[in-house]
Amino acid sequence: MFEASTLSGNKPEAYGELLDQARGLLAGETDRVALAANFSALVFNALPGLNWAGFYFYDGVELVVGPFQGKPACVRIPLGKGVCGTAAVTRRTQLVADVHEFPGHIACDVASRSEIVVPLYAGDRLIGVWDVDSPLVERFDHEDQTGMEALCRVFMHALYPQLQEIAA
Repeated sequence: MFEASTLSGNKPEAYGELLDQARGLLAGETDRVALAANFSALVFNALPGLNWAGFYFYDGVELVVGPFQGKPACVRIPLGKGVCGTAAVTRRTQLVADVHEFPGHIACDVASRSEIVVPLYAGDRLIGVWDVDSPLVERFDHEDQTGMEALCRVFMHALYPQLQEIAA
Protein backbone atom coordinates (compact mmCIF):
# COMPACT_ATOMS: atom_id res chain seq x y z
CA MET A 1 0.00 0.00 0.00
CA PHE A 2 1.26 3.46 -0.83
CA GLU A 3 1.72 5.89 2.05
CA ALA A 4 2.70 9.54 1.69
CA SER A 5 5.80 10.43 3.64
CA THR A 6 6.51 13.64 5.45
CA LEU A 7 8.46 15.96 3.21
CA SER A 8 11.82 17.30 4.30
CA GLY A 9 14.23 20.00 3.22
CA ASN A 10 13.53 23.31 1.54
CA LYS A 11 10.60 23.79 -0.82
CA PRO A 12 12.36 22.71 -4.03
CA GLU A 13 13.63 19.55 -2.30
CA ALA A 14 10.22 18.87 -0.78
CA TYR A 15 8.51 19.25 -4.14
CA GLY A 16 11.15 16.97 -5.67
CA GLU A 17 10.22 14.29 -3.12
CA LEU A 18 6.52 14.88 -3.78
CA LEU A 19 7.08 14.57 -7.55
CA ASP A 20 8.74 11.20 -7.03
CA GLN A 21 5.85 10.07 -4.83
CA ALA A 22 3.28 11.28 -7.40
CA ARG A 23 5.04 9.45 -10.24
CA GLY A 24 5.04 6.22 -8.22
CA LEU A 25 1.44 6.59 -7.08
CA LEU A 26 0.05 7.40 -10.53
CA ALA A 27 2.15 4.99 -12.58
CA GLY A 28 0.16 2.58 -14.70
CA GLU A 29 -3.27 4.06 -13.92
CA THR A 30 -5.32 5.94 -16.53
CA ASP A 31 -8.74 6.35 -14.88
CA ARG A 32 -9.29 10.08 -14.30
CA VAL A 33 -11.24 9.69 -11.05
CA ALA A 34 -8.70 7.28 -9.55
CA LEU A 35 -5.77 9.47 -10.58
CA ALA A 36 -7.39 12.68 -9.33
CA ALA A 37 -8.50 11.15 -6.02
CA ASN A 38 -5.07 9.77 -5.16
CA PHE A 39 -3.27 12.90 -6.40
CA SER A 40 -5.49 15.12 -4.23
CA ALA A 41 -4.96 12.95 -1.16
CA LEU A 42 -1.20 12.83 -1.72
CA VAL A 43 -0.77 16.61 -1.98
CA PHE A 44 -3.26 17.44 0.77
CA ASN A 45 -1.53 15.15 3.25
CA ALA A 46 2.04 15.98 2.22
CA LEU A 47 2.01 19.79 2.26
CA PRO A 48 1.43 21.78 5.45
CA GLY A 49 -1.04 24.64 5.77
CA LEU A 50 -3.70 23.47 3.31
CA ASN A 51 -7.45 23.33 3.84
CA TRP A 52 -8.49 22.19 0.33
CA ALA A 53 -6.79 20.48 -2.59
CA GLY A 54 -8.59 19.16 -5.61
CA PHE A 55 -9.80 19.34 -9.15
CA TYR A 56 -12.47 21.09 -11.13
CA PHE A 57 -12.99 19.45 -14.51
CA TYR A 58 -14.37 21.19 -17.57
CA ASP A 59 -17.62 19.63 -18.80
CA GLY A 60 -17.83 21.64 -22.03
CA VAL A 61 -19.71 24.51 -20.37
CA GLU A 62 -18.23 25.17 -16.92
CA LEU A 63 -15.91 23.77 -14.27
CA VAL A 64 -17.42 20.99 -12.14
CA VAL A 65 -15.91 19.81 -8.86
CA GLY A 66 -13.97 16.57 -9.09
CA PRO A 67 -12.05 14.54 -6.53
CA PHE A 68 -10.68 16.61 -3.66
CA GLN A 69 -9.61 16.65 -0.02
CA GLY A 70 -11.11 19.18 2.38
CA LYS A 71 -14.51 20.58 3.26
CA PRO A 72 -17.40 20.41 0.77
CA ALA A 73 -16.84 22.75 -2.17
CA CYS A 74 -18.69 24.80 -4.73
CA VAL A 75 -20.01 22.36 -7.31
CA ARG A 76 -19.90 24.52 -10.45
CA ILE A 77 -17.74 27.48 -11.42
CA PRO A 78 -18.37 29.47 -14.61
CA LEU A 79 -15.40 30.07 -16.90
CA GLY A 80 -13.85 33.45 -16.17
CA LYS A 81 -15.32 33.64 -12.65
CA GLY A 82 -13.28 33.45 -9.46
CA VAL A 83 -9.71 32.24 -9.25
CA CYS A 84 -10.47 28.86 -10.87
CA GLY A 85 -12.47 30.28 -13.76
CA THR A 86 -9.81 32.93 -14.36
CA ALA A 87 -7.03 30.32 -14.50
CA ALA A 88 -9.07 28.28 -16.96
CA VAL A 89 -9.63 31.11 -19.46
CA THR A 90 -6.24 32.82 -19.15
CA ARG A 91 -4.31 29.52 -19.28
CA ARG A 92 -2.10 30.96 -16.55
CA THR A 93 -1.51 29.78 -13.01
CA GLN A 94 -3.18 32.08 -10.53
CA LEU A 95 -1.12 32.70 -7.40
CA VAL A 96 -3.27 34.65 -4.96
CA ALA A 97 -1.70 35.88 -1.71
CA ASP A 98 -5.03 37.02 -0.23
CA VAL A 99 -8.24 35.83 -1.84
CA HIS A 100 -10.15 38.75 -0.29
CA GLU A 101 -8.15 41.01 -2.64
CA PHE A 102 -9.03 38.98 -5.77
CA PRO A 103 -11.90 40.59 -7.71
CA GLY A 104 -14.82 38.18 -7.98
CA HIS A 105 -13.35 35.57 -5.64
CA ILE A 106 -15.83 32.75 -4.98
CA ALA A 107 -15.71 31.85 -1.29
CA CYS A 108 -16.50 28.14 -1.09
CA ASP A 109 -14.83 27.99 2.34
CA VAL A 110 -14.72 31.27 4.25
CA ALA A 111 -11.60 30.03 6.09
CA SER A 112 -9.55 30.13 2.87
CA ARG A 113 -7.20 33.08 2.64
CA SER A 114 -4.74 32.21 -0.13
CA GLU A 115 -5.01 30.07 -3.23
CA ILE A 116 -3.07 28.67 -6.15
CA VAL A 117 -4.84 27.36 -9.25
CA VAL A 118 -3.08 25.62 -12.15
CA PRO A 119 -4.97 25.32 -15.46
CA LEU A 120 -4.88 21.86 -17.04
CA TYR A 121 -4.73 21.68 -20.82
CA ALA A 122 -4.09 18.80 -23.21
CA GLY A 123 -2.85 20.73 -26.22
CA ASP A 124 -5.52 23.37 -26.81
CA ARG A 125 -8.22 21.44 -24.96
CA LEU A 126 -9.20 22.61 -21.47
CA ILE A 127 -9.35 19.64 -19.09
CA GLY A 128 -9.91 21.59 -15.88
CA VAL A 129 -7.94 23.16 -13.05
CA TRP A 130 -5.97 22.01 -10.02
CA ASP A 131 -7.00 24.16 -7.04
CA VAL A 132 -5.26 24.40 -3.66
CA ASP A 133 -6.43 26.65 -0.80
CA SER A 134 -4.92 27.62 2.53
CA PRO A 135 -6.28 29.36 5.62
CA LEU A 136 -2.98 31.29 5.74
CA VAL A 137 -2.43 34.59 3.92
CA GLU A 138 0.53 34.35 1.51
CA ARG A 139 0.85 30.57 2.00
CA PHE A 140 1.93 30.09 -1.63
CA ASP A 141 4.91 31.63 -3.40
CA HIS A 142 6.72 31.18 -6.71
CA GLU A 143 8.46 28.03 -5.45
CA ASP A 144 5.01 26.56 -4.75
CA GLN A 145 3.89 27.63 -8.22
CA THR A 146 6.87 25.88 -9.83
CA GLY A 147 6.23 22.77 -7.71
CA MET A 148 2.47 22.67 -8.35
CA GLU A 149 2.94 23.13 -12.08
CA ALA A 150 5.46 20.26 -12.13
CA LEU A 151 3.05 18.07 -10.15
CA CYS A 152 0.27 18.88 -12.61
CA ARG A 153 2.49 17.85 -15.52
CA VAL A 154 2.95 14.46 -13.79
CA PHE A 155 -0.82 14.17 -13.36
CA MET A 156 -1.52 15.12 -16.98
CA HIS A 157 1.13 12.71 -18.32
CA ALA A 158 -0.50 9.93 -16.30
CA LEU A 159 -3.91 10.88 -17.68
CA TYR A 160 -2.74 11.36 -21.27
CA PRO A 161 0.43 9.29 -21.72
CA GLN A 162 0.11 9.47 -25.50
CA LEU A 163 0.46 13.26 -25.61
CA GLN A 164 3.95 14.66 -26.04
CA GLU A 165 3.05 18.23 -25.17
CA ILE A 166 1.20 18.82 -21.91
CA ALA A 167 0.53 22.33 -20.70
CA ALA A 168 0.15 22.89 -16.99
